[in-house]
Amino acid sequence: MPTVNIYQKNSEFEYKLATMTKSVKGLIAKELSGKDIVLSEDEVSVRLLKAAGDGMLAPVEVEINAAAFEERVKKQDEICLKIQEFLKDALQSDIKVWLILSELGHSWK
Repeated sequence: MPTVNIYQKNSEFEYKLATMTKSVKGLIAKELSGKDIVLSEDEVSVRLLKAAGDGMLAPVEVEINAAAFEERVKKQDEICLKIQEFLKDALQSDIKVWLILSELGHSWK
């Protein structure tokens, strides 16, 4: 199941992101779904994290970790751009999005 870490360094985004979690999960589930797997929002874990320091590239950064299905690999930039556009419109801020595709295991049966 995909995991999403959303880092922000400005507390004004904290509340907005918390109220958007369900819609973010829904969008990510939709964008990561394809012929190999269809996801529901309940299968996406979103974590909102406050970042310290000045090393970020944007006020809000998103890391999505998911299994490397062929369809996702082919569309990885498109997926990132759609999620970036959604969050940029909602937060009116610069957003950076990374989709990290790899072999994944999990701890439940």
